[in-house]
Amino acid sequence: MIGAAGFAHLLFCSTLIYLEKNKKQNDVKTERDRAEVAETYIKELQEYVKEQDKTILSLKESKEKFRHAAFHDALTNLPNRNLFLETLKFILEKHKQTPNYNFAVLFLNLNRFKTINDSLGHSTGDRLILNVAKRLIESVKEGDLVARFNGDEFGIILNDVVGVEETIVFTDFIRQKIASPFLITGREVFSSVSVGIAMGSRDYNEAEEILRDADIAMYHAKDTLKGVEIFNRSMHTRALTLLQIETDLRHALERSELCAYFQPILDIGSMQLVGFESLIRWNHPTRGLVPPGEFIPVSEDTNLIIPITLWMLQHSCEQLFKWQNKSPLNQKLFLSVNLSGKHFAHRGLVNQVHRILIDTKIDPSTLKLEITESAVMENAETAIKMLKELKELGVQLSIDDFGTGYSSLSYLHRFPIDTLKVDRSFVSTMEEGSENGEIVRTVISLAKTLGMNVVAEGIETVHQLHQLKILNCEYGQGYLFSRPVPTDDAEMMIDDKNRWQKVLPSSVNGKQKISPQTIQLELTQ
Repeated sequence: MIGAAGFAHLLFCSTLIYLEKNKKQNDVKTERDRAEVAETYIKELQEYVKEQDKTILSLKESKEKFRHAAFHDALTNLPNRNLFLETLKFILEKHKQTPNYNFAVLFLNLNRFKTINDSLGHSTGDRLILNVAKRLIESVKEGDLVARFNGDEFGIILNDVVGVEETIVFTDFIRQKIASPFLITGREVFSSVSVGIAMGSRDYNEAEEILRDADIAMYHAKDTLKGVEIFNRSMHTRALTLLQIETDLRHALERSELCAYFQPILDIGSMQLVGFESLIRWNHPTRGLVPPGEFIPVSEDTNLIIPITLWMLQHSCEQLFKWQNKSPLNQKLFLSVNLSGKHFAHRGLVNQVHRILIDTKIDPSTLKLEITESAVMENAETAIKMLKELKELGVQLSIDDFGTGYSSLSYLHRFPIDTLKVDRSFVSTMEEGSENGEIVRTVISLAKTLGMNVVAEGIETVHQLHQLKILNCEYGQGYLFSRPVPTDDAEMMIDDKNRWQKVLPSSVNGKQKISPQTIQLELTQ
């Protein structure tokens, strides 16, 4: 029999055995738990690594997409200006290091693309751009680069060219290829391209410089209507001059540097003054009077022609009101003011003309707005609508330079026109029996059939005047009568409307040319 002490010892030993056994079991369970936790952690870590790999791949793909978007055109997928310039930088370095390596940069612009967009819609315009891009890619050799900059502008880098002749041959090939009709949604669409060429030179340090010069040459090709021009330094000088003219012209209005000159318009039958054509002049602070041929094209390109014309219209109408109210004999005196073709895209024109008529209080029928033939025909339907709205204001309408454009008789009949102005190019070469003489005769006959009157521009000789009188041309203007003159000189003409009868009898049939100085001298005696 176990005593109390023995029992206690046995219980102690049993407890130790149990604890040891339980400890072993717990250790096994703990190891298993730890293994399970570790396994779970490893799985989670693997999943995390996979997700990180996916994220890295996605970021890499996004980066590639962003990089592609940054260097490629969205519509055509061609390289854009950024990639074009980066490539050009590399080529310039290669050109400097390799004496026999030559290259050329071409800047291309589609002609009349805006007209296609406006008339056929932007989707057709986009398809045209895609088709042009395809033809350009098919035309270049491996190693050359075709890029689209924006809108209707493209660039080409020709690598390893022999010289200028090879470049011109390629350019002519490109122009012929673009000139072939495009079939877009079942419709034939025609286009053409103007190209500026800048040949590689060690004078160029920056890619932007050679691209700029190709761009300048392209605009020169457009201006000269040649279609292709190779850049030379005089073009850059001209571009800088035009930029300075644009800058100065923007300040001309606010500085009151613009003024109006007036060229008299005579009734050929009576040789009496009946009106004036108001012509813009720019009295530059350092250059004096700037010829209109220098700044009018710049104002057209920059849309400065809109505010300039509105100022001219306001100023001319104010002057006409003063003249008309100076004497009852001046009430029928009229004034012609030129409108730019840009105004037909300017929806506020009719309201602005209306406001000027109200402000200046002139009789609307004594204001004649002149529009060139090419301007009204560029978008005939829009022009017809706007001309009718202008006509409702009571003003007269005139087509300037008639015979030099491409108007059709069907459209001409629909225009609410009062006057046709025969272009000076026909009048100045008009001789009895000549082709131009027949053109003048036809225009006068056409005008009478349509109930219009005719003004002949550019009359310089008594013979021309006599021929126009025989053809029953109502009105004329030109250096034979007077050059455009300032306001004070125009007022002197108004005060003596019959002055031309004294020196230009309509019965004279002579071929002599009379200088404006001679006429002015005789008229002031």
